Amino acid sequence: MGLLHLSESEKTNSVLVSYDSWLLKHPSALDSFEQMMSIAEGKKIVVFLDYDGTLSNIVDNPENAIMTNKMRSALRDVAQYFPTAIISGRGRKKVYGFVGLNNVFYAGSHGLDIAAPIQSSNYGDPQHQSKVVDRKGNEVVLFQPARKFLPAIHKILSALNEKTRGIRGVMIENNKFCVSVHFRHVHDEDFCTLEKAVNSVMAEHRDFRTSKGKKVFEIRPDMEWDKGHALNYLLDTLGLGTSTDVLPLYIGDDRTDEDAFKAIRRRGEGYPIVVSSTPKDTMASYSLRKPSEVMKFLQRLVRWKKIPSGPKEQKLLRQGEGRNGSANISRKRSTSSRSSCSIELDHSMEGRTITEKLSC
Repeated sequence: MGLLHLSESEKTNSVLVSYDSWLLKHPSALDSFEQMMSIAEGKKIVVFLDYDGTLSNIVDNPENAIMTNKMRSALRDVAQYFPTAIISGRGRKKVYGFVGLNNVFYAGSHGLDIAAPIQSSNYGDPQHQSKVVDRKGNEVVLFQPARKFLPAIHKILSALNEKTRGIRGVMIENNKFCVSVHFRHVHDEDFCTLEKAVNSVMAEHRDFRTSKGKKVFEIRPDMEWDKGHALNYLLDTLGLGTSTDVLPLYIGDDRTDEDAFKAIRRRGEGYPIVVSSTPKDTMASYSLRKPSEVMKFLQRLVRWKKIPSGPKEQKLLRQGEGRNGSANISRKRSTSSRSSCSIELDHSMEGRTITEKLSC
């Protein structure tokens, strides 16, 4: 009996059916928005995001992962209403260079390099938290628990550059407290050679771990700290670590974002949202297909904050979205005016203190 061969249309239909089945477990955050916000009503929403594949598209050259002006505008608007942070595997200063917004918190190196407004007393050793002053005279706190690994990281970078010199298409990125080995442009026949080279280098550094992401090897210190810990650390520095009415929202697309999803799950309240156009194992409760849908979700979050929450107003919002993508309705909800004002006040302070023009 011969093998069964599927036509291209049959393969496409099979993928669609699989994705539709996956959506039953991880429904679209856009389609579920009203339900999500009905639960969020009266709570303090804090927004966390990955960068690559979430705020920017995955591109051939990581140095060109620039977010669109529309996405930057959406992010700026969200940060005006909700405390907002980006937690990326990239270097913190590099992410800031891509984003360029001062009303957003930045955590780089998978959470191993965080700029925060104050120290955390519940997460992270005090010896890893140092106060520095930026060029404007504002005090910020840098949390960098992997400083002792910097000499080893420099050795790893040097060894990787030497070992992979003859492999075409490989790109090694220094993200300060971790290293990324990009192989998107490496030919299939050279991948095994690259993998062996990486493994041979890391065999000399047992206190580091290597994981595989989207066309990249991620190398970081083997310590109990990840994006989930970074999320809890930032919540604590915002004064919301033990709050019973806080609702963290994390949007990310990569394997390392699963640690943040798990952290939200452990809290018992919040929205982990995965960005994926294909079925994948995930701890996320909701999904978005691509960065353009992330932008739509952020825009809708801002509109929700601006308007009342009654059924008539929600109907007007949907009608406004259908006509021109926006609705000019002012939010006048008396029950949440105090919390809204306190968040905006705190956020203006955050925007002042987390400027990346650091003298350190």
